[in-house]
Amino acid sequence: MAKLPGILLIGLCLALVSVAQAANKGHPPLPDWQVLEFEEKAFWATARSRLEILPAVDDKQYWELNVLSSVVNNSENILVRFDPATGQALTRSRLSRGKEQRLKSYQYATDSILRERRNPGADTSVPPEEWPVTYSGKVNNPTAASATAITESYLLVLLAQRLQALGPDKTMDVLVHTDLNFYRVRLTSGNGIPIDADYTVTGQGPSSGPRETLAVALQVTPEGTLAEDPDFSLFGLQGEIILLFDRSSGLPLQIRGIAPRIGATTINLRSVTMREARQ
Repeated sequence: MAKLPGILLIGLCLALVSVAQAANKGHPPLPDWQVLEFEEKAFWATARSRLEILPAVDDKQYWELNVLSSVVNNSENILVRFDPATGQALTRSRLSRGKEQRLKSYQYATDSILRERRNPGADTSVPPEEWPVTYSGKVNNPTAASATAITESYLLVLLAQRLQALGPDKTMDVLVHTDLNFYRVRLTSGNGIPIDADYTVTGQGPSSGPRETLAVALQVTPEGTLAEDPDFSLFGLQGEIILLFDRSSGLPLQIRGIAPRIGATTINLRSVTMREARQ
């Protein structure tokens, strides 16, 4: 075997050390999908939600979840920076537009969360991050936060996908922070039911037909005394929420739960962009 030049050997060693360090940190690989788009039609309205996960531009050890949801004339944009290994939120913002406009942001620390609210001023050309601050204060973390990750509800899709990949009868507990409230969410994996899929893969075309599924059920309970009215939801769904994943691809095909004023509701995957298609 030919000997490697010294500088190449050093470079190879550094690369191996870097890989080993990444493995020691326990960082999982990015999901095969980059963008998921879901849709729900009810009566006269259509609700849409788009989820995208990317590594943080300025620090690759963290990931960012970008969610854009809309129904009629109302929209919401959620951006979460989080630890990919646990789902622990580091920062989160939620921009609401429609009848009311506001920007809420949260910075997560060991013992508390810095909560800030901004509302638009008289100058409508000012970007939301420069709106006047109308509230700033801290929310104390629950005691359980010392051992359990605090995350955002939409990140449950990613965590549930990982759990179902381990097979049935697996569980995971996380805390979900809304605004002033905290909830304990227990995720439990199991066998799903056959469903009909109908979605488009960007750059590849439609994918439809019957699919066998694995399921993850969410059991949601308040963590301590709620500071305000119950407000947990995922894609607007409440109650016992069940996510159904394609047994073959692992894609989240459907979310089931209770929608206020509608009842039992299913939200279906309509479009997916696989990560390779964007690189």
